Amino acid sequence: MPPLPTTFRFNRPLRLAALLAGLWAPDARAQREVWQNVLHPAGVQAETIARLWHFTLLLCTAVFVLILLACGLALWRAHQRRAALSTLPPRLPWLIGWALGLSAIGLIALFGADVVASRALDQLPGAQALHIRLTARQWWWEARYSDPLDGRQFVTANELHLPVGRAVLIDLDSEDVIHSLWLPNLHGKLDLIPGKHAQLRLRADQAGLYRGQCAEFCGLEHARMALLVQAEAPEDYARWAAQQARAAQSSHASIDARGLAIFNANGCAQCHTIRGTSAAGRGGPDLTHLASRSTLAAGIFPNERGFLAGWINDARSLKTGVIMPPAHLPPQDMAALLDYLETLK
Repeated sequence: MPPLPTTFRFNRPLRLAALLAGLWAPDARAQREVWQNVLHPAGVQAETIARLWHFTLLLCTAVFVLILLACGLALWRAHQRRAALSTLPPRLPWLIGWALGLSAIGLIALFGADVVASRALDQLPGAQALHIRLTARQWWWEARYSDPLDGRQFVTANELHLPVGRAVLIDLDSEDVIHSLWLPNLHGKLDLIPGKHAQLRLRADQAGLYRGQCAEFCGLEHARMALLVQAEAPEDYARWAAQQARAAQSSHASIDARGLAIFNANGCAQCHTIRGTSAAGRGGPDLTHLASRSTLAAGIFPNERGFLAGWINDARSLKTGVIMPPAHLPPQDMAALLDYLETLK
């Protein structure tokens, strides 16, 4: 996965100061503008939405200009005549009729364009598509992959990898409250409602790193519930999927034994799964290949040793409202646990 934009490297005060001062590097700014931008479509569905937006903007701009011209003409003529009119100009009803007719035509055109775009979003063929069940929770994403081509099934969290040029069917579900998935570069918004099935069909046509976001207020950390999407060449995706489908593997037996013992002894296994071990918790993200992910806490922090240690030590101080309890481990135990988690690639 390519390096994350600079925004992940700043804490909130530094981000705010840099924003106000305009000190972010141009290349970082350009990357941010592209990786979460509906005007830079990277797939066929996003292109359909972008065309609808441009048509709507063009039509509304034309109407706005015509209204301004009409107002300007009326003011100019009133200034010329100066005298109050006791009767309506003979052409005024005719002009009003034309204005109503043009308005009706414009509204019908917008309605028609919306219907055409809505149908186009559902026309993506589902045969041989990659299936992902995406479950939203407060405040992270669980992704369960099922590939009909090779039969692979595995679970990951807070990141999606998609093969370029292949259809993807994302079944949406919520574990708690109403969430909304928005992948601006790849598709529009779709709500995740508990107990109600919804499906998003998309195809990434350009390789790259894109950012998704929960777009429905879902609680304290709604604004920090992100989802990274890596669109990559089919062969790169196949290698990633093969690695994700394997159980946890490591060539460091001593690191595994001590780190896993600390993991189990401090209650981590009650909420997290590490396939290939006795840890089989379902309350938190699957950690089988934690070290292969680029971020922690649903896209808030880079997946680096210091941030991981801070998250384990007291996640609630970093992300308000999370369920994960603090684990104040002795330094030697924390180091051993970190050593083990860093092997989970």
